[in-house]
Amino acid sequence: MSVGGVYAGGLDGFLNWYHDLFGISFPEREGRPENEFDYHYRYPDGTRVEYSSSNFHLNDLRIGAGHRFSPKVQSVLSVTLPTSTAADGYGRGVVSASLLTTVRAQITPRLTYEGELGLGYTPRHGPLKQIQNQSFIALTSGLRYRFWGKQSLYANLYWASPQYDDAEATALEREELDLDFGWIYRTSGGRDWRIGLTEDLYPSGPGIDLIMRVGTSW
Repeated sequence: MSVGGVYAGGLDGFLNWYHDLFGISFPEREGRPENEFDYHYRYPDGTRVEYSSSNFHLNDLRIGAGHRFSPKVQSVLSVTLPTSTAADGYGRGVVSASLLTTVRAQITPRLTYEGELGLGYTPRHGPLKQIQNQSFIALTSGLRYRFWGKQSLYANLYWASPQYDDAEATALEREELDLDFGWIYRTSGGRDWRIGLTEDLYPSGPGIDLIMRVGTSW
């Protein structure tokens, strides 16, 4: 279970200055009032679907179970329940499911390959159901190289299918391709600490699509 909140924000002035500083053009921001909430979609026939902001709320609950077939292959089945207390437009509204299978291969004592195949299904629901896709695919493929002691470098490519179709809005119909890379430190207890960067390779936009991530796994 996770929590969230969606608000108007207050950084539009800073973001406009930042974009101007680096010569980044965002035509979508021109003519829009600063620090005001606007979340909508307009169908080609002019029908407008509009959502409001949402204060502190609970998100949908995800339940998962997995099985390790061997040290090299495992699968996790997840079911998401529509338990969100957020305003319309933020929860899924229906039960959805996904299956993630991970393959791991030790190429050399220092070099490891990891790949994943994710399949998902979410029934169409809500005012955007005409353009929503129901089936989704995600793929990752990458290498991890232990260069000294318990320290490693890693790089992964991530691809995901689009979430919408025939939306008459290119940004909603695009696939996603990301490069995730960084540094890993493995503790004596088997936990991995990661510091990395994620670069959005496609769709490429006018912004600097780079995200820094810090996390742990075990």
